[in-house]
Amino acid sequence: MNIDIQARDFPLTDSLRSHIRRRLDFALSPRYEQIQQIQVRISDVNGPRGGADKCCHLHVVLPRIQDVIVEDTELDMYVAINRAIERAGRAVARKLSRQRVRAQRPPRSPAAETAPETTVEPEAIEQNMLQA
Repeated sequence: MNIDIQARDFPLTDSLRSHIRRRLDFALSPRYEQIQQIQVRISDVNGPRGGADKCCHLHVVLPRIQDVIVEDTELDMYVAINRAIERAGRAVARKLSRQRVRAQRPPRSPAAETAPETTVEPEAIEQNMLQA
């Protein structure tokens, strides 16, 4: 599995990089075998103007399943990272569990789908019993 971490418009410090790795390990390590790639993009949208503009964008690539893309914007970069990774962890777990459920279902036979259903009315059963 490949983890790609990039910062846009500001320097990526060692502390931010290690924080992201720790949070990814905590949230996604049980599912690392099913994940092909994780892309993390952090950015400061407004730059020096301030405000709730620290953004963390996660893109988790899963085989044979639609990718998980999560983005969170907060006042503090660490909070944005924590929330985005937590949400991505829940989304990945949900997608993988749905895939397992679908794989465990028995395949539907085409004949069962096209065969008309026959119903017998209770009155018809009574009438057949009276005639016999």
